Amino acid sequence: MIQQNSLKVTRTAHYYTIGTITPKTKHFVIACHGYGQLAKHFIRKFDVVANEETFIIAPEGLSRFYWKGVTGEVAASWMTKEDRLDEIADYSNYLQQIYDNYAAQLSDNATINLFGFSQGCATQCRWIMHNQPYFHNLILWAGFFPEDLNYLPRQDYFSDKKLYFAYGDQDCFLTPPRLKMHEELIKQNQLEVQVFPFLGKHEVNRERLKEFWVKLND
Repeated sequence: MIQQNSLKVTRTAHYYTIGTITPKTKHFVIACHGYGQLAKHFIRKFDVVANEETFIIAPEGLSRFYWKGVTGEVAASWMTKEDRLDEIADYSNYLQQIYDNYAAQLSDNATINLFGFSQGCATQCRWIMHNQPYFHNLILWAGFFPEDLNYLPRQDYFSDKKLYFAYGDQDCFLTPPRLKMHEELIKQNQLEVQVFPFLGKHEVNRERLKEFWVKLND
């Protein structure tokens, strides 16, 4: 008889940063990339919001693979459907370790921003529902709240936090039917979400990100 077994192991995770935490740090950002990306490339998008008051971290998904075939460009993913609960627990613990290490260094008036792009949106949502870290702003960029989660029991948790959904009008993945379903999910779970539509595709465009960042911190 074949039986599946599992074993917890220690492995090395990789993440990239822009800036340094100092007494001047006002904005702390954890930015999770999308499917098939690498953190070292993804974090470059955030150079338009980087300054001495902003510290940015881009963790990389724990699963790497070759994007095309068995050689060439390497990419990363946060999870697949195979043993998904184990993968969610693993990356949630990973993100929590990063959070605990750096959030403890922040001053009391610093703002904690959780940013997810595409697959990184579900990653952020599953982590915060799993671990319930403290934060101020959750930004879902070109990605949805996972529909298999029940947000209603977490009303108190979300009550003092701001939620944002940003998407491009030319995003080939966010079709009108899918946007409608996402809107219904938000209503059913009584989430207060500010929507930021923009002209663009399924990407983190530097100019659009800069515009959003200005509005976020007005």
